[in-house]
Formats: sequence, C-alpha cells, structure tokens
Amino acid sequence: MKSFKINSQLFERESVLAIILLIPALVVIFGVLIFPLGTSLALSFTDLKLTNPDSGGFIGFRNFVEALKNPLFWSSIGRTTIFGVSTVLTEVFLGVAIALLLNQKFKGRGFARGVVILPWALPYVVNGIMWKWIFDANYGAFNAFLSQIGFLETYRIWLGEPISAFAIVVFANIWKETPVAVILVIAALQSIPHELYEAASIDGARSFRKFRSITFPMLKPIITTLVIIKTIWALKEFDLIYIITKGGPANSTNMFSYYIYQNTFKFLNFGYGSALAYLLTLLTIILAYFYMRSLKVGIDVES
Repeated sequence: MKSFKINSQLFERESVLAIILLIPALVVIFGVLIFPLGTSLALSFTDLKLTNPDSGGFIGFRNFVEALKNPLFWSSIGRTTIFGVSTVLTEVFLGVAIALLLNQKFKGRGFARGVVILPWALPYVVNGIMWKWIFDANYGAFNAFLSQIGFLETYRIWLGEPISAFAIVVFANIWKETPVAVILVIAALQSIPHELYEAASIDGARSFRKFRSITFPMLKPIITTLVIIKTIWALKEFDLIYIITKGGPANSTNMFSYYIYQNTFKFLNFGYGSALAYLLTLLTIILAYFYMRSLKVGIDVES
C-alpha cells in the first residue's frame, strides 16, 4: 500500500513536469496556428475591408456565396485546374521515366542522382528569379540564345504574352518539382524484390512485360500518392506566380492562391479573402482525405 502511494506521487509529479514542459510548445501552437485559424474563420463571416472604416459587421455566408457567383473566382479555378493537370501529369511521368533510368546500374549513377535533386534543393524565390531572368525581354538568356541561332530577329516579350507566360510558369514548376517524384519512385523501385524479375526472365518475359506486370503494379500506390500530393501543391502555388508574373499578363497566370492574396492584401478585403482561403482549405482537406485513403491502399498492397 505504501509503495502504491509512492508510485502515485511520482506519477503526479511527472505529469505536472510534463505539463510544465509542454506549456511553451502549446503557447507557440496556439499563437501561430490555432489563433490565426480562428481569427480568419471569424473574418470570413464579416465584410471587413480596410479601405472602409464602417466595415467589419457580421454578414453570415455572404462572402462564400459571392465567391461562388464571381466569374473571376471560377476563372482562377479554371486556370489552377489547367496548371495542376499539366504540371502533375508531366511531373509524375518524368519522375517515373527518370527514376527507371537512374535505377539502372551505370557509371556515375550516384553523381547523376545528385544532379537530379539540385532543382528541388533551390529555394522557391531563387527558382522564380532565375526563370524571370532567363525569359527577360531585354537581357534574357532565352532571347539571346534564339537570336544567336537565327530563330529570332528581335527580342520577344515572353512574359508579356498570356500563353507564353502561363507556359513559363508551368515549365518552372515542372523543373522545380519533378525531382520529388524521382526520389520517391526510386525508393519504391528499390523496394521491389529482385526475385520477381528473375522469375519473369526465366518465363521469357521481356523488359516491357516486366514493367507492365511487375514494376507498374508495384508503383501504383506511390504514383497515386504523388498525384494527390502534387495536386495539393498545385492548388496552393504562389511563389513562382508572385515572383515571375504577379498574376499577369491580363490575369493569365492569376491562380487561385494568388487570387486570394490579391483580394486580401492588395484590395484589403479581409472578409472576402478569408472566405476564399477557407474554400481553398476545403479543397485541400478533400484531397488530403483521398491521400490518406491511397496510403491505406498502399499499406494493404505491401502487406
């Protein structure tokens, strides 16, 4: 009985110590996560606009309804969808192709794998500034190269044309994000038992048949995961757009995330901007649900 009291006292002391040690972390979490989330949620139900001193009253779901009725909202969603489909499919395809190549044994394979990771290692700001410099109308390397080979007579304003500006943002994102797919697919390839390929070779299977019957089915879980994760990343793409085009020209690169920034911090419409941010959060939660489902499927396949 005495030992039980001593153990209970020790447990209480440890619990109190644990709570004391957790307090700084809880304060930080509340300050940088919970409080901003609660504040922005409350703002989404108001008409707060800093340019109007009489704003800030409760208006219910009016911001959400206005967003769903606004053509600019749907056009930004459309551009984001095109951006997401083009970048995600290209990055996954290139990721699988490059990973299959780098999974082969050849001289300098380690160096090649290191070089492939470099674009992903660059900060987003550096990546954006680099592509903006390459396609600059006055001194860009791309214009200089095309002029040297005789393809262009005069320099072209690539970032001033809607189609080429959108294509540049897509290309910059593909260059930056493809290494992530390469790394994950290489890891998945190395987990495939080599005995499966040996058995297939004994049965007379060729390279394409091995890929179709062994490699691709084993890569399905990681490919599904990549598609969902990269779709979430495409939804919130902001850095490249802000640095390279700032949503222009003529709103051709005004994606959903930049549209939220524009309404919140340029037009100072905090109520409407908060509502847009929560619509983006809702889309992200839906995709995250499918991501968790794909992880469960992947675990079931491996087991």
